[in-house]
Amino acid sequence: MALSRVELFASIRRDKRLEPEVSQRALAERYGVHRRTVRRALDSAVPPTRKAGWQRVSVLDPAKDWIDAILREDLTAPRKQRHTIERIFQRLAGEYGFSEASYSTLRDWVNKRRPQIAAEAREGHQHLEGMVPQVHLPGEEAEVDFSDVWVRVAGTTVKCALFTLRMSFSGKAVHRPVDCTIGVSYVSAW
Repeated sequence: MALSRVELFASIRRDKRLEPEVSQRALAERYGVHRRTVRRALDSAVPPTRKAGWQRVSVLDPAKDWIDAILREDLTAPRKQRHTIERIFQRLAGEYGFSEASYSTLRDWVNKRRPQIAAEAREGHQHLEGMVPQVHLPGEEAEVDFSDVWVRVAGTTVKCALFTLRMSFSGKAVHRPVDCTIGVSYVSAW
């Protein structure tokens, strides 16, 4: 398992303290790091903070706001009147005097941003998901249903009605098969 930077620095400093004769080169080989890292660990117990990564500047940066505005206009336009990438390219050059970006760069950006802008527009119009809690007091409400069921009574198959009662408070259900012709329950009480 790889050590974190703090653990690595602590290990290097501990090894140097326990073995003062060991060289920086030997410590670097032991931990698989550069000698510069060993030197920094011996100079300070706390590793230096990482430098911020270099951000590549896009050629489209000056025009991104214009492109986004065009794509937002297209959301309300009829399908046949929406801007193609070619038309956006022409508008940037004609109306804004922007011609630094190539067609392929613009195409890649528009293909990336068009669905994002559509999602942003839909975000405000979505229905909120939720539920309405149902509160029932004990014994206040129940649901009743009947259905046909075939049961075997004394070796004979008989068509009966299945009486189902479900209590709304507890969700408990009671099922009783009843002979439709004589109205006799065949199942003892629970």
